[in-house]
Amino acid sequence: APDQPSAPPAVASQSGGCGVAGGRMTDTRRRVKVYTLNEDRQWDDRGTGHVSSCYVERLKGMSLLVRAESDGSLLLESKINPNTAYQKQQDTLIVWSEAENYDLALSFQEKAGCDEIWEKICQVQGKDPSVDITQDLVDESEEERFDDMSSPGLELPSCELSRLEEIAELVASSLPSPLRREKLALALENEGYIKKLLEIFHVCEDLENIEGLHHLYEIIKGIFLLNRTALFEVMFSEECIMDVIGCLEYDPSLSQSRKHREFLTKTAKFKEVIPISDPELKQKIHQTYRVQYIQDMVLPTPSVFEENMLSTLHSFIFFNKVEIVGMLQEDEKFLTDLFAQLTDEATDEEKRQELVNFLKEFCAFSQTLQPQNRDAFFKTLSNMGILPALEVILGMDDAQVRSAATDIFSYLVEYNPSMVREFVMQEAQQNDDDILLINLIIEHMICDTDPELGGAVLLMGLLRTLVDPENMLATANKTEKTEFLGFFYKHCMHVLTAPLLANTTEDKPSKDDFQTAQLLALILELLTFCVEHHTYHIKNYIINKDILRRVLVLMASKHAFLALCALRFKRKIIGLKDEFYNRYIMKSFLFEPVVKAFLNNGSRYNLMNSAIIEMFEFIRVEDIKSLTAHVIENYWKALEDVDYVQTFKGLKLRFEQQRERQDNPKLDSMRSILRNHRYRRDARTLEDEEEMWFNTDEDDMEDGEAVVPPSDKPKNDEDIMDPISKFMERKKLKESEEKEVLLKTNLSGRQSPSFKLSFSSGTKSNLTSQSSASNLPGSPGSPGSPGSPGSPGSVSKSTSQMAAITTK
Repeated sequence: APDQPSAPPAVASQSGGCGVAGGRMTDTRRRVKVYTLNEDRQWDDRGTGHVSSCYVERLKGMSLLVRAESDGSLLLESKINPNTAYQKQQDTLIVWSEAENYDLALSFQEKAGCDEIWEKICQVQGKDPSVDITQDLVDESEEERFDDMSSPGLELPSCELSRLEEIAELVASSLPSPLRREKLALALENEGYIKKLLEIFHVCEDLENIEGLHHLYEIIKGIFLLNRTALFEVMFSEECIMDVIGCLEYDPSLSQSRKHREFLTKTAKFKEVIPISDPELKQKIHQTYRVQYIQDMVLPTPSVFEENMLSTLHSFIFFNKVEIVGMLQEDEKFLTDLFAQLTDEATDEEKRQELVNFLKEFCAFSQTLQPQNRDAFFKTLSNMGILPALEVILGMDDAQVRSAATDIFSYLVEYNPSMVREFVMQEAQQNDDDILLINLIIEHMICDTDPELGGAVLLMGLLRTLVDPENMLATANKTEKTEFLGFFYKHCMHVLTAPLLANTTEDKPSKDDFQTAQLLALILELLTFCVEHHTYHIKNYIINKDILRRVLVLMASKHAFLALCALRFKRKIIGLKDEFYNRYIMKSFLFEPVVKAFLNNGSRYNLMNSAIIEMFEFIRVEDIKSLTAHVIENYWKALEDVDYVQTFKGLKLRFEQQRERQDNPKLDSMRSILRNHRYRRDARTLEDEEEMWFNTDEDDMEDGEAVVPPSDKPKNDEDIMDPISKFMERKKLKESEEKEVLLKTNLSGRQSPSFKLSFSSGTKSNLTSQSSASNLPGSPGSPGSPGSPGSPGSVSKSTSQMAAITTK
């Protein structure tokens, strides 16, 4: 059933009060908008006016009147029917359904006005105004229920042309009450009443009695809403169904009748791709098509109150489909002929297309089956050789046939990927790589002609399902994962990566059009999935084939999404923190394309900028020592000026700490305390730091070192740290770096003149004063938490001393 429509919009308030009607200011409480529900389940605004309730002689009852505030014309005149279900929603809406599937709503400007009119409606219907629906079907009065229970049954008027109006009223009045619906359904079943009504339908059509045909429409539509399988069995029988559709052509709300029967008998053609010998099966297929047509095309859009009244019709169609699948599945001759003709080279293209489309629809029907029946269904298809047949079809030239075959393949993969994997591994023993089923799928993905690559996206999803270890069977010997992944990397991976390798032979992609970029992005997505789930298989492949270097060529693509895919691939590899990968990255200098892309991106604050910084931040936070040293030693000169984030200075600090630990292993314990300082503020931490201070040799103190920070320096949360710890950290770092730089100067002899000058002209006290100056408020190295890029003693030394390391 369609979704219930959203409530109509509320009335907008008007400043300055409402319009004048009858020479006086009208009360805003009664100001409403009138809405009607259209066929598309949307509310149409019929105008704004003022509502009142009064007795209308013509309608013989209390009615709701809405007069337009613009000209006083009548927008709505609706009798408050004792049997109509009115609903109050959201405090300012009253919704109800009138005859001919006509839904109305009043949207009040004020809650008080809605409450007043709601009380009038409830008064007419004898209901308590506290209810939200006046005809709550479950909440009937005890008297009404007792009357219904005690009455012997519903007596139908005799089925005559002159009494059609009376029958239509009886059906309409029975629908709101479950008990009356039940009695009406039983009466219709027992008296063969539907067939008599359809005989009168023929009489009305012959006489062109339009009024009678309109009554028959209302009666048959009401019988549908009774929701009874027994009645549907009669209505959808071979002798009755076309007459039922005929009755539904005469909708009173339409100026001209529809031609549904003409469409079903003349336009819609039933194709038997393989002759069906079973007459019962053939009749069931016809019936299902027609009932589906009634549901989708003939019956009007259900009103707000009818949406749950057609559930049995859905069930009828569902069980018919189950029966059709079961009967076809048991017809071995039919299925044998189907697969034989599918794979026969002599079958002409049009016939093959019809056969494939039938098989596709057959598989779509199977989705309605219960799990155990679906198991049997796919086992039958597998035994009949559906996978070899698909392999033959996918190798053909006809694009439409291949597209339908791909859809069938998707049903098989989604249902049982292990069955598909088993088949492809068996065929690999007999066939060449080129005609393997998975390689055919990869080729169709690569050769998709759709500019948006819709088919390629579907196929990539199927491949991912097939190579996903999560859905591989965990049997006693657990061989499926090992065997299949071994097979895939040996026979299929080279086909998948061929477009990538072909396009990355130079420093930038040789083809960089949008469609190629989309395809490479899909391939990278699958490779990234493999990195995450395939461990050593993909690792061997990437390192042996130098895949990461080729992928990073795509960082130079003009399409940002492709460059980001390449970056994401590398980020996934780094995220594994695997030293085999790390050594491969360092040996091939594979940070170079990333740093180039970062510099080319300039100062733009975009996704590329953030993603690259996040990668380096991950290396810093996770303290991946080998990569930290590699980045600083090779790329620090390019990154040192980036000060809008502290990531690169933080990496530099990590690097310095590593060197320091190598020179002086005893500092490790103190480092860990300093590093964890920001997380622990308990008394014990402070005691540890004090103890370290008192155990330090006084001779280690340097003249000129500022133990206490300058008093004019602002303090923030991160800056409240033991000044002694600051001193210790600053002093040790400086000493270790000086030793290191001097050592390098003596060994390499290749430092730049500017470096020698800057280093020889300064004394220790000068360096100390630089250290203090560099930490003034607003400077790039403003104070941060211990061990962070901005902590004192970490930035100052880079100004003069780091040039030596970079030059080396």
